[in-house]
Amino acid sequence: MEDDVWMTVKEAALFTGVSVQTVYSWIRRGHLTVGGLNHRNQKVFRHLDVARAELATRSRAQRVLVASV
Repeated sequence: MEDDVWMTVKEAALFTGVSVQTVYSWIRRGHLTVGGLNHRNQKVFRHLDVARAELATRSRAQRVLVASV
């Protein structure tokens, strides 16, 4: 299942094509919830949550671009 795939911050950034700082921004803004810590004490996220955060961010960005034209 997709829900069983976990990603670190770096993996989430690579998966979505954004910077690590953007992933941290999603966390600060409440768009992405930390699911726990891995064996190296790195934050991990569910694959589905990362995809949802990316989709929500890109959807908001498109609305802003359309509204400003």
